[in-house]
Parts: sequence; structure tokens; C-alpha cells
Amino acid sequence: MSEQDPRKRAKNFSEVALGYIEGEARLEAARCIKCGKCVPGCPVGIDIPKFISEIVEGNFDEACATLKADNCLPAVCGRVCPQETQCEQLCVLGIKDEPVAIGRLERFAAGFATGEVSKTEPNGKKVAIVGSGPAGLTCAGELASRGYSVTVFEALHKPGGVLVYGIPEFRLPKKIVDEEVGYLKKLGVEIKTNMLAGRTIALSELTAHFDAVFIGVGAGLPSFLNIPGENLLGVYSANEFLIRVNLMKAYDFPKYDTPVKVGKKVAVVGAGNVAMDSARCALRLGAEKVCIAYRRSEQEMPARTEEVEHAKDEGIEFKLLTNPIEILGNEEGNVSGMKCIKMELGEPDDSGRRRPIPIPGSEFTIDVDEVIVAIGQSPNPLLHATTPELEVDSRGRVKVDENLMTSIPRVFAGGDIVSGAATVISAMGQGKNAAANIDKHLCG
Repeated sequence: MSEQDPRKRAKNFSEVALGYIEGEARLEAARCIKCGKCVPGCPVGIDIPKFISEIVEGNFDEACATLKADNCLPAVCGRVCPQETQCEQLCVLGIKDEPVAIGRLERFAAGFATGEVSKTEPNGKKVAIVGSGPAGLTCAGELASRGYSVTVFEALHKPGGVLVYGIPEFRLPKKIVDEEVGYLKKLGVEIKTNMLAGRTIALSELTAHFDAVFIGVGAGLPSFLNIPGENLLGVYSANEFLIRVNLMKAYDFPKYDTPVKVGKKVAVVGAGNVAMDSARCALRLGAEKVCIAYRRSEQEMPARTEEVEHAKDEGIEFKLLTNPIEILGNEEGNVSGMKCIKMELGEPDDSGRRRPIPIPGSEFTIDVDEVIVAIGQSPNPLLHATTPELEVDSRGRVKVDENLMTSIPRVFAGGDIVSGAATVISAMGQGKNAAANIDKHLCG
């Protein structure tokens, strides 16, 4: 698939991947042997052979309709889902050759959405959705298509959750998210913004006025390194940095008056997709040098291979087996460097990855004037703090049963608030599963 030249794209926020043209899509789709082995790898159960066959035949509208039958956000998934570890990993062509590019074909077909919707006869039941991220939007779309009156409550001023505040424009244009949200509104989904559950509205109010509630507020509480110097000026959590850049459009300053300070030499700690997004945003905002500091090797990186390759192509440096132990500052309280220690890999830990072990006496200093911490997120504790009857585990994740129902009757949950920080498509899978269970609970 065609892409922007790395030298040009490193200075703009336009989409990196340019997508297939018709001939490329049909040629790639024709490689599919329609065995269906890939389908179990899709968390939302898309009929992959069917939509690909429709592309081969040139029936692009039908291909998009097939996608939307199981996935209300196909244009999003075609851009940000890790197909290489899900459906494409199961493609039998991948045994001896490249697997069929299912994600790229999904993106192509999703571009043919007609905007037409078929509304279901209302069933008289009302459901509240807390959070408008991937899990919440998917649950809302599924329920609306089954005749439910659905109202989504979003804490921020714009719906989309991590799709708008976390993922940069060059990976997922916001107009794509707006179009997908617009489709849900046509289905009858009502979205109320600036509604913070636990503050603006209590969970008990929702349970009093709705037949069921779905909680899909994600994992928005950033994790920190807990090392000296983390309170210096010039240290960001990736959450704050990306929210300023994406949701508040700091990348388009001064048109949008929400500036974000970017140093000349930036270090990003972590190696997940959020770390790659942060590093690549810093580069586009004017940093002269950006490096990724990661305590394991490249093999253990949780980021998508595509995102790592894009970062490398754009000139971002990778300092592997490197762990920060102190952030250094000058007399004015600004970041002036980052002290690190070299690591080596031992036996695998609970995550299945080899455990990083410090090498005594290997300390060294990196010359930086900004540090972005991107080492993961956990669920925001607000909802549990204001609703103590909502049971959570030791990590703050909401406890659910096999039907995704919480400790409160008629209140369901899914996505990162249950699993911890994961992928967009896994959150969507839980949102779809929750919708089915809500329907079963309310209507049998």
C-alpha cells in the first residue's frame, strides 16, 4: 500500500498510509482462497471471505455492508487494528507467503459506506452507555440495531474516546471517526458530551432511569516511572501529551490556541503503540531528535511492527535494553538529561516476555530536554470511588461475570475498564458481546 515519503510525512500530520486504489484492492482480494480460517481471529466475527469476495467482484457497496453487519467501525479498524496478530495470522497463505492484507482491504471497502441505515422497530427498552470509546460505540450500535433506545454519556467534549484523544491524525484522521459516529447517530443513538460519570451524573441515576447500563470508560489513568526528577518541567505523561496534540489540536497551533511544549531532544519511555504515537508526534511538532528508551529488546516490543517500522523510517532512534533511573534537571527546574542503566534479559516473566535485569555499573546519561512517559495506563478510579458497590480487582479493573455483568444488577462493563489497556478491536469485541448479553438479559 502506498505511503507518504518518510522525509515529508515526518513534518506533517496527514495520513501516512494512502490506501489501495480499486485495481490494487481487487488484485489483493483475488489472492483469498475463501477457506474461512481467518474468521476466528476477528474479535467481532466479520465474515471476511464474503466481504473480500465482494471486492473481487467489484461490489464495493456490498463489501462495506457486509463489514457493517458485524462491525460498526470498519474504517477505524482497517487503520488501527493489529490484523497481523489476529485474522491475518490465521491466513493459510501466510504459511509460505504473505497473508492476504485483510486490514487494508477492510479500510478500502469501508470507504464505500453509503450512509444509509435500516432502523429497527423500537422495543421500548432504554440502555445507557458510559464512555464513547470503541467498546461503548460498538455496544451502542449493536443495541440500536436491535431496537433499543440508546444514550451515550461521554466525559469529554467530543465523542470517540481513545480514537480522538489518543490516536494521532496521521494514523487515524478525525473525520473518519466523525463519520463512524455519524452513522451511529443515524441509527438513533443519542450522544451527550461533557457528562462525567461519577461527577456530572451518578451511576445510580442511570440505573434508575434506564433498563440497563454499559460501562466502557477505558483505561485513562497514566502510569509513571516513580523515579527522581519525574516532577520536573518538561516531563509529560503520554496521555496528557497526546490529548493536547490530538483532541485539543495543538498540532494546528495557532489556529487552535492549545500549545504544547516540545523540546529539541525528546526521549519517550516505553515501546507500545502509545509510545510510537508520542515519539512521532514530537518529531512532527519540531523536535530535532527523538529517541525511544525501552528496557527490553525489539523482539519484546508490544507496538505493532508497522508502527515500529514507520518510526524508524522517520528517523526516530531506538535505545533498547535501556531503563531510566533518574530524570535530571537544571537550576530553573527544567529537564536537562535522563540517567539510565543498561539491562540484560533473564527468564520470562508473567507476561511471557524475558525479564529485564539491570547490569551493575552500566549507568549512562542521555542528553534530553523533554521526557514523555508511555509505560501503560490503568482504569480511572473515579467511578469506583463514587460507586463503592461497583467491585474492582487489585488493579482497579471492574469485575464482571461470564456475561460481562458487574456486581451491580443490570450494569455491564467491557473494554479496557475490564481488561486493562488493550487494542481497539478487543474493546469492540467486548462491547459487541456485552450488547448481546444485555439483549438476552432484558428480552430473553
